[in-house]
Amino acid sequence: MEKPLLISSSILSADMTRLGEQIREAQDAGVDWIHIDVIDGHFAPNITMGPFLVEACRSITTMPLDVHLMIERPERYIKMFSQAGANILTVHVEACPHVYHILEEIRALGCKVGVSLNPGTPADILMEVMHLVDLVLVMTVTPGFSGQKYNKNMEKKVVQIRRMLDDINPQALIEVDGGITSDTLPGIMNAGAQVFVAATAIFKNPAGIKAGVNALQASMHAGKEINRL
Repeated sequence: MEKPLLISSSILSADMTRLGEQIREAQDAGVDWIHIDVIDGHFAPNITMGPFLVEACRSITTMPLDVHLMIERPERYIKMFSQAGANILTVHVEACPHVYHILEEIRALGCKVGVSLNPGTPADILMEVMHLVDLVLVMTVTPGFSGQKYNKNMEKKVVQIRRMLDDINPQALIEVDGGITSDTLPGIMNAGAQVFVAATAIFKNPAGIKAGVNALQASMHAGKEINRL
């Protein structure tokens, strides 16, 4: 069965003074998920959002909240984020010595289970946990800040992970984060990704949020048609 193609709009680039308004605008424009980047200043160089902001987003929208934990020892916080309203909890394999157990705990909390890996981490490291996940998040940039340049080399990694998942857990989705624009989306989509995290391309689009979402949707559909030819 053909998998859905989804846009997860990252509020890392949103105007926090108008967060509710901008989330609603993104929702009206047709995004599928709200992506919340949680960074602790240790695992990645930035300090961003906590459970309180997930709770605030939950009060604004009924869309799935796609919470990406770029933090050390995420096992200390997954229950808090689940209670705050997260629908999807993604942890980094690099931050979890006991990643198998943590993924099982996320499932027990009633959230969708995600695991992420940085650009320099090989795909094979996920082999023993692929059967546990609902999605694999491939970072196409070094975690920390929005607006970074897309790394085309990560398309090869997506191809590899898609093949691995198709053998072990074919229903799982591949999500990609970092430098996703209307120009870069088709290549990573045709490599095998289904969920596209976009921050700057949506919330910093000079023509506005709706124009940013429309451009991503158009490139997604154009890439899909080309792939069918």
